[in-house]
Amino acid sequence: GLNAYLPLLIVGLVARFTNLIKLNEPFDLLTNGWVLGVVGALLLIEIFVDKVPAVDTVNDIIQTFVRPAAGAILFAAASNTIADIHPVLAMICGILAAGSVHAVKATARPVVTTVSAGTLNPVVSAAEDVVSGTVTVVSIIVPLLGVALLVLLLILFLWWRRKRET
Repeated sequence: GLNAYLPLLIVGLVARFTNLIKLNEPFDLLTNGWVLGVVGALLLIEIFVDKVPAVDTVNDIIQTFVRPAAGAILFAAASNTIADIHPVLAMICGILAAGSVHAVKATARPVVTTVSAGTLNPVVSAAEDVVSGTVTVVSIIVPLLGVALLVLLLILFLWWRRKRET
């Protein structure tokens, strides 16, 4: 909901160049070089136009349709990878999640523009980009950290048990 293209690009690149994510069909299209190139170009455009007062308002109107669609794609891709959820249900959940975040952003941004005469728009937009990228990376890494924590706890438990027996 904050940035449509950054999460798509991060997930596509991570799925293409690492084993952290495996996208099933048809979502594996996000790993295609041409798709990554187009998403990257759209990301650069969005990053630029979202920093310009007045232009960012037009961008938010356009993104009203794009951001929920991107959320639907990512939610369906993730649920297709980790659970057996019907794709339509997953897409609806993604639309609702990304649409809600976009609605908050689209409501708050005009207030920021009015209060600051547009001078804070680039700062707020940059913060949104950082949050969007950070949340995407964290959502990829957290499951791995959970597994690592379980392994560590198991090792500590076995060590404690062995020490207690001696």
